[in-house]
Amino acid sequence: MASNVALWAIRRAAEKNIWVAKLVGRILESQMPANDDYWQAYREWKKMSPVKGVDAARRMSRGDAYARRL
Repeated sequence: MASNVALWAIRRAAEKNIWVAKLVGRILESQMPANDDYWQAYREWKKMSPVKGVDAARRMSRGDAYARRL
Protein backbone atom coordinates (compact mmCIF):
# COMPACT_ATOMS: atom_id res chain seq x y z
CA MET A 1 0.00 0.00 0.00
CA ALA A 2 2.76 2.44 0.90
CA SER A 3 4.42 1.83 -2.45
CA ASN A 4 1.14 2.73 -4.19
CA VAL A 5 1.03 5.98 -2.29
CA ALA A 6 4.65 6.75 -3.15
CA LEU A 7 4.07 6.02 -6.83
CA TRP A 8 0.98 8.21 -6.86
CA ALA A 9 2.90 11.06 -5.23
CA ILE A 10 5.79 10.73 -7.68
CA ARG A 11 3.46 10.74 -10.68
CA ARG A 12 1.38 13.63 -9.36
CA ALA A 13 4.48 15.71 -8.61
CA ALA A 14 5.85 14.99 -12.09
CA GLU A 15 2.57 16.14 -13.65
CA LYS A 16 2.85 19.40 -11.76
CA ASN A 17 6.62 19.65 -12.37
CA ILE A 18 7.38 19.98 -8.65
CA TRP A 19 9.26 17.97 -6.02
CA VAL A 20 7.34 15.34 -4.06
CA ALA A 21 8.15 17.23 -0.84
CA LYS A 22 6.52 20.34 -2.29
CA LEU A 23 3.44 18.33 -3.28
CA VAL A 24 3.15 16.84 0.20
CA GLY A 25 3.57 20.30 1.72
CA ARG A 26 0.73 21.67 -0.41
CA ILE A 27 -1.53 18.76 0.51
CA LEU A 28 -0.86 19.21 4.23
CA GLU A 29 -1.28 22.97 3.95
CA SER A 30 -4.69 22.50 2.34
CA GLN A 31 -5.79 20.24 5.22
CA MET A 32 -4.74 22.58 8.03
CA PRO A 33 -7.79 24.89 8.03
CA ALA A 34 -10.24 21.98 8.22
CA ASN A 35 -8.32 20.50 11.13
CA ASP A 36 -8.10 23.85 12.91
CA ASP A 37 -11.85 24.46 12.48
CA TYR A 38 -12.60 21.07 14.01
CA TRP A 39 -10.45 21.65 17.09
CA GLN A 40 -11.81 25.16 17.57
CA ALA A 41 -15.37 23.80 17.49
CA TYR A 42 -14.36 21.02 19.91
CA ARG A 43 -12.88 23.53 22.40
CA GLU A 44 -16.07 25.62 22.21
CA TRP A 45 -18.23 22.52 22.73
CA LYS A 46 -16.20 21.55 25.82
CA LYS A 47 -16.90 24.99 27.35
CA MET A 48 -20.67 24.63 26.96
CA SER A 49 -22.84 24.03 30.00
CA PRO A 50 -24.90 20.85 30.20
CA VAL A 51 -28.42 21.05 28.79
CA LYS A 52 -31.04 20.95 31.54
CA GLY A 53 -33.22 17.86 31.44
CA VAL A 54 -30.72 15.82 29.43
CA ASP A 55 -28.78 13.14 31.29
CA ALA A 56 -26.91 10.61 29.18
CA ALA A 57 -26.44 8.40 32.25
CA ARG A 58 -30.18 7.69 32.28
CA ARG A 59 -30.54 6.77 28.63
CA MET A 60 -32.34 3.65 27.44
CA SER A 61 -30.45 0.47 26.78
CA ARG A 62 -30.12 -0.68 23.19
CA GLY A 63 -32.59 -3.51 23.85
CA ASP A 64 -35.16 -1.13 25.36
CA ALA A 65 -34.86 1.26 22.43
CA TYR A 66 -35.32 -1.61 19.97
CA ALA A 67 -38.34 -2.95 21.88
CA ARG A 68 -39.89 0.52 21.92
CA ARG A 69 -39.51 0.70 18.16
CA LEU A 70 -41.71 -2.37 17.68
